[in-house]
Amino acid sequence: MNDRKIPVSLFLVPTPIGNLADITLRSLDVLRTVNTILAEDTRTSGTLLRHYQIDKPLRSFHIFNEHKVLRSLVDRMKKGEVMALVTDAGTPGISDPGFLIIRETLAEGLLVECLPGPTAFVPALVKSGFPTDRFVFEGFLPHKKGRQTAIRQIADEERTVVLYESPHRLVKTLEQMMEVMGGERKVSVSRELTKIFEETITGSVTEVLAHFKSKEVKGEIVVVIDGKGK
Repeated sequence: MNDRKIPVSLFLVPTPIGNLADITLRSLDVLRTVNTILAEDTRTSGTLLRHYQIDKPLRSFHIFNEHKVLRSLVDRMKKGEVMALVTDAGTPGISDPGFLIIRETLAEGLLVECLPGPTAFVPALVKSGFPTDRFVFEGFLPHKKGRQTAIRQIADEERTVVLYESPHRLVKTLEQMMEVMGGERKVSVSRELTKIFEETITGSVTEVLAHFKSKEVKGEIVVVIDGKGK
């Protein structure tokens, strides 16, 4: 049970997925008051902090070093240091580093606070026009082993499915979906959300695949798939 009298040791602070204006006033207040900011990429986070004239110590925290630095960071929080975790874009822990330090911080009896804010899959899901009352978030599909199995499972899913994809794998993913689900399954692909070249294409797999095969695909991608039988 969380005791609100216990001070927060770790704040999870969502950051804009593109447009720097998409950050809450509360998030800015937290970033200004913590002792240290843990960042997936200090260069990316540094740009955001400079934009809002926030000068706080930045420390790298990413998938390649989180196991190595985890213990020392938690020990510092146990001694009273307050930290904020940010990722390059969106909410920490959603297909980004965060799970390990959150689990370890809670295990030590320290308080973790997650602020509300940007997450790429939410606007993509809502603007798809597919049912949002029940949906499944799959994150990134396996690159190789297990990929076909995952797509077959998605094909049988009655709920709306949301997943992330890289631009250089999008066409391949749509082709695999067509093979397994057929070309009439409805799909919505959003890329570069909140940015200048934001684009959302919604239609059958056949139609969306034709669109993206005709151009060079760039940017961050969210794929939303209509549930089976809807």
